[in-house]
Amino acid sequence: MFKQSTAYLSQKAQILHEVTDMRESRVRLIVVCLLAVISVRASWAKDMPGKRDLSVVDPNPEELIRDTVYNELHDHERHGYWQYVIRKHTSNEVDSLKQVETTDGPVQRLMAVDGEPLTAQRRRDEELRLKELLSNAGKQRKVREQYVEDEKRIGRIMQLLPVAFLYEYLGIEGENYCLGFRPNPAFHPPTIEARVFHAMQGKIYVNIRWKRLARLDGHLVDNIDFGYGLLGRLYKGGWFNLERVQVSQTDWKTKVLEVHVAGRAVLFKTIAKDTREERSGFREVPRDTTMSEAKQMLDTDYTIVSRTDPKIWRAP
Repeated sequence: MFKQSTAYLSQKAQILHEVTDMRESRVRLIVVCLLAVISVRASWAKDMPGKRDLSVVDPNPEELIRDTVYNELHDHERHGYWQYVIRKHTSNEVDSLKQVETTDGPVQRLMAVDGEPLTAQRRRDEELRLKELLSNAGKQRKVREQYVEDEKRIGRIMQLLPVAFLYEYLGIEGENYCLGFRPNPAFHPPTIEARVFHAMQGKIYVNIRWKRLARLDGHLVDNIDFGYGLLGRLYKGGWFNLERVQVSQTDWKTKVLEVHVAGRAVLFKTIAKDTREERSGFREVPRDTTMSEAKQMLDTDYTIVSRTDPKIWRAP
């Protein structure tokens, strides 16, 4: 009797142990399945356009601007050189140009006007202009000086961003942080250039991953007087739009630049600027490219690079 009871209890304990193991195995299986589902859903949500990545922390606007300016200035010092197509819209016509950057400044050739190829006479004029540039040291110096001044102007404007404006974090749009900006009343612009820029209000977009300037939209919130209005005035309401695209690991290039301003100058001369410039088909050229070599590139056929072209740089 006692042996039977012992055998029965032993058999029951074994059954309970097996049941417990089965339950633990089921629990482990459920946990593994739940983790797999969570991982898949997280990956799916991350890849869906328009869905916010919860791992992205809301930035401090002032720190973000300082970091962005640092990156822009630091990478600008070692930027590459590029060739690309420009479509320049003015109130009169649309010019299509090819441009090659060199250390001495850009070299460009007019290719079409309003979508039509140049006439034979205009082609000859372009060829004559380029040959004169290559043979005239004075013209080369003027291009180089303008290039250097443009580079300095970019640096001055970037350095104004942390001090000339107050910022408000507005959220995330696509791959960018979006900040609102308005003039900082405590900032006193030291130059006319700074006065015009300081009178702007709008939005600035900073790439989340690279902390680089991706877009800048602004409009004049006040009239800008020069010489107490006697020398000239820019009217409030003028606006601009700057859009940039990443073309290499370190280089971001202007993709769109649109400016619409109006005003008057000395003796009531009207100031009006309505332009839109679009750039595309970016291809890197050697850093030591000369103006003569740039012209040779312009002389060859140039096809605008499509988005599927494997030679276009893409972020890893």
